[in-house]
Amino acid sequence: MADSLLSIQGLSRAFGGLQAVQKVSLEVPRGSLTALIGPNGAGKTTLFALMSGFLKPDSGSVVFDGQDITGRAPHLNARQGMTRTFQIVQPFATQTVRENIAVGAHLHLKDRCSALSQAEEVAARVGLTALLDKPASDLTVAGRKRLELARALATRPRLLLLDEVLAGLNPQEIAEMIPVVRGIAQSGITVLMIEHVMQAVMNLAEHVWVLAQGQLIAQGTPSVVTADEKVVEAYLGHGTAARLRAAALAATSGASS
Repeated sequence: MADSLLSIQGLSRAFGGLQAVQKVSLEVPRGSLTALIGPNGAGKTTLFALMSGFLKPDSGSVVFDGQDITGRAPHLNARQGMTRTFQIVQPFATQTVRENIAVGAHLHLKDRCSALSQAEEVAARVGLTALLDKPASDLTVAGRKRLELARALATRPRLLLLDEVLAGLNPQEIAEMIPVVRGIAQSGITVLMIEHVMQAVMNLAEHVWVLAQGQLIAQGTPSVVTADEKVVEAYLGHGTAARLRAAALAATSGASS
């Protein structure tokens, strides 16, 4: 794909006898908001680790913005513009929200004042302005998720890999976070998200890949994927598939009204 920002081809990784990722290939278009879904243990987070350099593949390649970065260290990939968040959020608890975000800003800014100033700008994008001077330890789960997102944004990514940024949030918090993620994509940052919250996938993703037992089993728009029998059988189950089809229809009708 000529306009791909990220291209992975035949990516595989085993842990002992477990084949966690098996010959996965996909291309993420520049400027897109896409999603990777699948059951627990499907290999999604392993795939993110292979893309971003936290793990080295046994075989296959990772190409970012036309450059082969297979197995390259994560900090070098971050400097080039690929940043990821983590499922388990671990802020620097004794530091303020502002100082936590500044850690990300220091990837490109040596001056402390400049990093703290950029932290303030990033906080506004994710709804953390009012909490800038609070210790990170005081944040709720939703606040910590926003902080994780802010630290990643402060690195000035061109590709943002979001690993379950909505996990652990209640329905209202999810509804409040969806526009934040959409706004990031609309600002020009390419977003690939791992997500179990199907409401978000339906509302946000232009294209979805489905991973099961380390292999890609389907891809397409959210409505196409949820109608795929392989997905129904291997991942969703009939009851969930029916609910997702209803959500897709509701999203389509809402967008057209």
